Amino acid sequence: MNKKLAAALSGGAVLVLTLSGCSDDSDNKVNDWAKKVCDQVQPQLQKIANANASIQQQTADNSKPADVQATDSAAFQQISQAYKALGTAVHSAGAPPVDGGETTQKEAVKELNASSAAYAELKTKVDALDTEDQAEFADGLKGIADELNKISTNGDQALKKLQSGEVGSAMAKQKGCQKPTGSAPPAPAPSGSADKPASPSATVKA
Repeated sequence: MNKKLAAALSGGAVLVLTLSGCSDDSDNKVNDWAKKVCDQVQPQLQKIANANASIQQQTADNSKPADVQATDSAAFQQISQAYKALGTAVHSAGAPPVDGGETTQKEAVKELNASSAAYAELKTKVDALDTEDQAEFADGLKGIADELNKISTNGDQALKKLQSGEVGSAMAKQKGCQKPTGSAPPAPAPSGSADKPASPSATVKA
């Protein structure tokens, strides 16, 4: 029942995942700015990846609703905090030394903070789901997965702009802005299985 949610979440960590290119012609000031941001970014990206991994682990059809709820709630809280920290990192680095840098920075910070608030709202919604009614719980997860898709596809325009051109090339060279591998603690052994409606399976993005 958590498969669609896991698939939607995999597209959520938008920052730096769209970075490409390894140009060496960036100005030193731009490289310095990128390093300042990426050094703070890496721990937060790791938190997001780990949260994603924890939800991936809780995708078996026999997962108990209460376990799924607890896992998803903790993951959303972790992602919300990570996005807030990412916004702080981009803000504290100042405007990138390129044309329109200040506007690009402000818009990126605004989007990161909005993503933080959106994940906090998802935590509230998953906490409110009724784990005693399996069908209702599955429907609730489907609605949350739909909202996750909207968050990851509709709210990253400013971030894409931040990651484009000279700034994007400089960030792409920084180790701190590379996509981390998620890890999560081992999932507890299921205490029993019950018939639960499985959510539609979806292909998880790389």
